[in-house]
Order: sequence, then structure tokens, then C-alpha cells
Amino acid sequence: MNNKKKNNSTKKAWIKYGIFAIVAITLYATGLHTEVIGFAQRGLLATGLMNPDVTQITRSRTSEGNDAVTSDSNPSKVDFNLKLTDQDGNARSLKEFKGKVIFLNYWATWCPPCVAEMPSINKLHEEMGDEIAFVMLSFDQDFEKAKAFTTRKEYDLPIYAPAGNLPSMLQSSALPTTYVIDAEGNLAMTHMGMADYSDPEFKKFLKSLK
Repeated sequence: MNNKKKNNSTKKAWIKYGIFAIVAITLYATGLHTEVIGFAQRGLLATGLMNPDVTQITRSRTSEGNDAVTSDSNPSKVDFNLKLTDQDGNARSLKEFKGKVIFLNYWATWCPPCVAEMPSINKLHEEMGDEIAFVMLSFDQDFEKAKAFTTRKEYDLPIYAPAGNLPSMLQSSALPTTYVIDAEGNLAMTHMGMADYSDPEFKKFLKSLK
């Protein structure tokens, strides 16, 4: 009798593992695993623990500004020689946005943290798209996937693909990575990893960079 119960318990366990395996395989086969993981990671974003410390960044910038020597060779000055391709296939450049505050984000559809933070970026764009230049730079091998993703999600974000080498200051081995460039062309912030960019403190930070 005990053996029978044990066998039934073992069978139930195998059935559960089998169902889990089928679901996992299906998610990977359809590519939906990225979005499922990204959705789960949004819970972590909601804590604010992953957000850049914009208060500290502002404090550091103010301190540096008091002693800074204005020069074209200033190491914080951004190299705007970044060639882009927009979603209509047009050749563009980061230079076009010079003089504005720029939110430059590196992302890909296969990157769960990128997917996790995208709704907050879309919300930020809805609220500040007229004030800030958004450059969402996709690192998908197939740019069509990036375009299809934003269309399916109904994100009204300006997405681009790199059309050349990245300037050394704007190179990163991590996705997502976000750079914020102030209106004077200085690199104001580098944040590797996901964040909630709809946070009011971050919006205040962007406004201070004009």
C-alpha cells in the first residue's frame, strides 16, 4: 500500500515537472520568455532600488562645475559622431539632437531588464518627449524585430539602430545602459541596468539639465 502511494506521488511529481517543462519550452520557442521575465522584474523596479541616484549625481555635477575649466578637451564632453538608422531606414546622427537634453538608451527585445523598464521609458517619453530628445538604440541583430515589438506594445518611442561604431565614451558591455547628455553636450549620467525612469526625481533631474 505504501509503495502504491509512493508511486502515485512520484507520478504526480513527474507530471508537474512535465507541465513546467512544456510551458518553459513553449515560452522559449515563441520568444515570450523574455517578456515573462521582464514582467516579473517590474516588481523589483517598483521598489526604486535599481534607480540611479540622481541626487548624488546632481551634487557631484555641482561640485565639479565650481572647479571646471571650460574646454573642448573636457573629458565629460560627448562625441556626437554616432551614426544611426531610424525606423524608416533613414540615415541619422546623434549630432541632430545637440543642444537638447538627450536620453540615450541601449536595449534589445531579447533582454528581460530592457523589456522590464520599457513601460517607464514610454511613460517618460509621453510626458517629456517635447522637452527631451529620446534615442532608443536597439541592439537586435534584426531591426525589424525591434520595430515589431514597439508596434505590438503600442510604444510611441523613437527607435534607432546603430549605423557605425560607437564613440568610446558611449560604449557599454551591458544591456540596458542609459546615458543622459545635458544641453551643453556633457555626459551627465551613465546607468547600467534597469531603472524606473518615470520616477518624479528623475524627471526633475532631466529638467535641471536644460
